[in-house]
Amino acid sequence: MSIYVGNLSYQVTQEDLRQVFEEYGTVKTITLPTDRETGKLRGFAFIEMDTATEETAAIDALDGAEWMGRDLRVSKAKPREDRRTSSGNRDSFSRGRDNFSRSGRRF
Repeated sequence: MSIYVGNLSYQVTQEDLRQVFEEYGTVKTITLPTDRETGKLRGFAFIEMDTATEETAAIDALDGAEWMGRDLRVSKAKPREDRRTSSGNRDSFSRGRDNFSRSGRRF
């Protein structure tokens, strides 16, 4: 199981998150996604803790809490969906002009 942490400050660091979540148990991993083009933080993170009990305690304590000037959204992370279609392409509104299609027509 993994924890989703949303509405994060764009100045947050992995060490900031580790300090907050270690109050509820052992933090195994922290993932802070960045934008591919700008390299800036995307405002959310995924945290994995040692046990499900620790994760539940962190979720219960931190969801809705104000931290670094923002109200956190903390919940169980949902499994990542495969956004590829049966043809192996991403959904019909992919990046790039060559991949844009509507009703089977390529533009």
